[in-house]
Amino acid sequence: MLSEVEQAVLDAVDDGRIVAELRELVQIPSVDGTAAEVDIQGWCARKLAELGMEVDHWQLDLPAITADPEFPGMEVERTEAWGCVGTLGQTAPGQAAPGQAAPGRATPGLVLNGHVDVVPVGDLALWPDADPFSARITDGIMWGRGTCDMKGGLAAILGAVAAITAAGVTLKKPLAVHTVVGEEDGGLGAFATLKRGHTGDACLIAEPTAGGVIPANAGSLTFRLEIPGLATHGSTRTRGVSAIEKFELVNRALAALEIERNLDPHPLLKHLDLANPLSVGTIQAGDWASTVPDLLVAEGRYGVRLGEPVDEARQAFEHAIAEACATDDWLRDHPVKITWPGGIFASGLLPEGDPLLEDTLQAATAAGASAVPEVLGGPYGSDLRQYAAAGIPTLQYGPGDVRYAHATDEHVPLAEVLHCARAYALLAVRRCS
Repeated sequence: MLSEVEQAVLDAVDDGRIVAELRELVQIPSVDGTAAEVDIQGWCARKLAELGMEVDHWQLDLPAITADPEFPGMEVERTEAWGCVGTLGQTAPGQAAPGQAAPGRATPGLVLNGHVDVVPVGDLALWPDADPFSARITDGIMWGRGTCDMKGGLAAILGAVAAITAAGVTLKKPLAVHTVVGEEDGGLGAFATLKRGHTGDACLIAEPTAGGVIPANAGSLTFRLEIPGLATHGSTRTRGVSAIEKFELVNRALAALEIERNLDPHPLLKHLDLANPLSVGTIQAGDWASTVPDLLVAEGRYGVRLGEPVDEARQAFEHAIAEACATDDWLRDHPVKITWPGGIFASGLLPEGDPLLEDTLQAATAAGASAVPEVLGGPYGSDLRQYAAAGIPTLQYGPGDVRYAHATDEHVPLAEVLHCARAYALLAVRRCS
């Protein structure tokens, strides 16, 4: 049974507003590292202010943040980036000092988090629309880059806050909205937001979860392998050593390592065909067709198991490569060089028995979910691990299916966006009232 207040909030959800704001969000091409990533944070700050939230919209001190020993990494260059936090409800007075959240603020009962950055669109010829940011709607589905990952969730968050304010609900604890940049390439925005002092009793991230609730994410790292060879003329190739041929040996070792690391997956990841994937994404070798290549550079993605420290994951990888090198006469004396560029995505897990899980399941069901959502783990990294590491119980529940994230057929069913807005509104009222 819903209380009168809860029913009033659900009645106040404005479907048309949510769809219109989602279209606006998608039409801002906020690719990581571009000026539009700055623009969309300004858009969010204005929208949150219009909802009556106290807004902290600040420029990130990139040199200081990236120099922090705990910085999670960044894969694109940025000269400017902004944070944005809106807070609704009881807050203590006080002005923020430079680089800090306002002093004396009451801790929000719930944080709703959404990242505003999107990945590049790739080959435009592969898109059904000439414009990946058109936000076209057909048969109740919005198409375009960012619809699924994760502007659909962000629009639902804004719709939930709008419904709470429209219903005139008085919150006993503040409700916070964190919009963050750089999630796709390491987590810059969430890192800076937490460092600034913005926290909460619990956090829901509106990432696409295909109807399920995700209380845990495996992590991931980007690796770079430099495999040496010995150049010579292609007509006398036996005088040289082909770096490509040596990569074949290294690649077999990577395949064996992937098998080993998936023998006993975490229970929350057993539904996956591959809980801890390892893949090579790019290979570069050679500079002349008739020259034996003396260097091959390969980069890829390496899964970090749930609960596994990042340093232990790296050690396992480096040990496997060292063992492979030891079996080869050339690589024994000219070992593969391993580096770890880009983002550092540790794993993250909601503490067992934390009430946020049951609260979210109940809110989703009360908002009209066709069944109680499944509780599953995700094989990818996200900002969940940063909030969890800060001691904030965190999970993910949002519209869309991650299979379509980063894809040329990226889309989100609008019915899922509208349902999540209602679920978030109920969860926020229950956690903050």
